[in-house]
Amino acid sequence: MDPVVIVTLVAALVVVFLFAATVRIVPQARRYNIERFGRYRRTLQPGLNFVLPVADRVNTKLDVREQVYSSDPRPVITEDNLVVNIDTVLYYQITDPRAAAYEVADYLQAIDQLTVTTLRNVIGSMDLEETLTSREEINSRLRAVLDDATGKWGIRVNRVEIKAIDPPATIKEAMEKQMRAERDKRAAILHAEGERQAKILTAEGTRQKDILEAQGAQQAMILRADGEAKAVELVFQAVHRNNADPKVLAYKYLETLPHLASSDNNTFWVIPGELTEAVRTVTSAFGDQSTAGRPQPAPSGEAADADTPRDGGVPELDAGSAVSLDAATAADEAGKQAAAAVSDAKAEAEAAMSPQVPRRGQTSRD
Repeated sequence: MDPVVIVTLVAALVVVFLFAATVRIVPQARRYNIERFGRYRRTLQPGLNFVLPVADRVNTKLDVREQVYSSDPRPVITEDNLVVNIDTVLYYQITDPRAAAYEVADYLQAIDQLTVTTLRNVIGSMDLEETLTSREEINSRLRAVLDDATGKWGIRVNRVEIKAIDPPATIKEAMEKQMRAERDKRAAILHAEGERQAKILTAEGTRQKDILEAQGAQQAMILRADGEAKAVELVFQAVHRNNADPKVLAYKYLETLPHLASSDNNTFWVIPGELTEAVRTVTSAFGDQSTAGRPQPAPSGEAADADTPRDGGVPELDAGSAVSLDAATAADEAGKQAAAAVSDAKAEAEAAMSPQVPRRGQTSRD
């Protein structure tokens, strides 16, 4: 082979190699740290870049996008001496590629250890209950410490989140019992409140019912009393308007007496003292009318002596002659006497109205 051709091929290969070593294409969101003879020279930005072949080389390639780092669960002791396992999630971003490459050997390990140390300091000042309910406070304190420490490493911590807090199994069981007791307590309280409200509403309903029934009874009694008052007033006006004399009133009085003893509830009945006077008034009234019409023959026999009332009246009832056997006997005897008196008065009235019919206890003469 011709030596000229060989030299030409070698020269072409060298040119291609030198060109490839000179050109560096950096992708978006990437940063390349360039060293010249082992010393940091510059950081290549995204796009087409040129370097000195052989003299310059790429030391580190860094991704400047926001990264997510999840640490393994780490045991942490709380203030009340309970060991809990806490798992954290870290969101960070490289802001200075040179510092991230030359200020710390492994920034991920450094961030992990710093997170664990800070977390133990923060959790050590809290009890378990406060730890479980103060995640926002823990996150803010962790972020403040990590952001301040990682600033010189060219890293910005955007957010730190507590992913899980895992207490021991015995503590979990105790917490479940506590929560169950709290729920039972709330259920009992709600049930008691419901029963209390139900009893209050029932009492209010009963009270309103009693009030309405009392008001209804009151209105009924008032209306009944008004009706009776108006009835009495009308009777009184009718009596005075018709100018009723004492004879009519005495007759009505005698008609009412038998009804007083007819009730089944009466066990004792007293004959009024005015009964004899009323009978005399009625008898004398009808006796005077019969005498004025035509003279009556004198009664004859023992029947006339027994049946004809003395002084033109009915047999007098002695108020003190009631049989004092018992209340029922006295009531029956009084009723019979009152009925007999009324019957005699009616007979006298009929005899006075009809002259052809002889009075009771008398015999007709031819």
